[in-house]
Amino acid sequence: MPSSKEFLDFVLTQLSALPDITYRAMMGEYIIYYRGKIIGGIYDNRLLIKPTTAAQKIIPNATPEIPYPGAKPMLSFPDIENTELLIKLFNAMYGEL
Repeated sequence: MPSSKEFLDFVLTQLSALPDITYRAMMGEYIIYYRGKIIGGIYDNRLLIKPTTAAQKIIPNATPEIPYPGAKPMLSFPDIENTELLIKLFNAMYGEL
């Protein structure tokens, strides 16, 4: 099931305090970039992020999920409405990418 543009717009609004957030549409889903580095993506209207050490520390209870068949597991961001946590996460992950 492809992700909706409305969900993408919501996620981008949540990230609007960060500089250089971009995305690329890919086969009905969206890859999210932070300052030119892939940080995660939107798959089936879920925000999934790379399982970096920083991500695992900041959101230790995040559920590993498969974005699409054959892909490596990514972490599901548990509370998309928590803008403060989302921004903290992206900033902490950037150095590891």
